Amino acid sequence: MMYRLVADAAMVVHFVFLGYMAVGGFAAWRWRRTIWAHLAVVVWGVISIVTGVECPLTLAEDWGRRNAGLAGLPASGFIDHYIEGVIYPEEYTNLARLGVAVLVLFSYAGYVLRRH
Repeated sequence: MMYRLVADAAMVVHFVFLGYMAVGGFAAWRWRRTIWAHLAVVVWGVISIVTGVECPLTLAEDWGRRNAGLAGLPASGFIDHYIEGVIYPEEYTNLARLGVAVLVLFSYAGYVLRRH
């Protein structure tokens, strides 16, 4: 039971993390200090995409699932399992990444404009 909770909690935190990556920059319009947390999240996302390094949340969920007697995540990881082919077709991965990048850049432009 505890392993399943770890897996489920890691999955939920992962979705929150990805959501924050996409739109968290807008929170900095209101709460300016959150820009640093958002910048760290974006940097991690870019590093993950460019290098292919596996996210610790993916590892935690996979570990929890396997220890709970469930099937682990596929080798392709969290995004491929829950998002690609589910939320958007797999062939639109680069378009989805571009959309997130546009959101981030727009939120940062708004942050800078609202500061002045």
